[in-house]
Amino acid sequence: MISDRSEKRYEPRTEVNQYDSVEISIPDAGLIYRFRIWNLSSRGICIVVKKDSDLLKHLKVGNILNMKYYPTDSSCPTEYLRTRIKHITKDKQGRFRNHVLIGLFILEK
Repeated sequence: MISDRSEKRYEPRTEVNQYDSVEISIPDAGLIYRFRIWNLSSRGICIVVKKDSDLLKHLKVGNILNMKYYPTDSSCPTEYLRTRIKHITKDKQGRFRNHVLIGLFILEK
């Protein structure tokens, strides 16, 4: 379910630059997407997806996926981390108008 942008964040946000991007793979649909990470906290991140992307048909709040994270330092290896979809929020007026913000929460490292 996609919510409005009025959601309040309860976790304090601190800037973390460990990861640059994340790859989401949906094997049943043959989809692989890589997204830049925009908003970081100690364990949660946000990515931006076009509102008409096929990926949105396969994601629901609460889904847990094994996602591939690309570090900011390209000499470091990529990591596969279990990640929960925390929210899927339309950005109606902001910087990412006509996009959807997807909040991710890394469950384990």
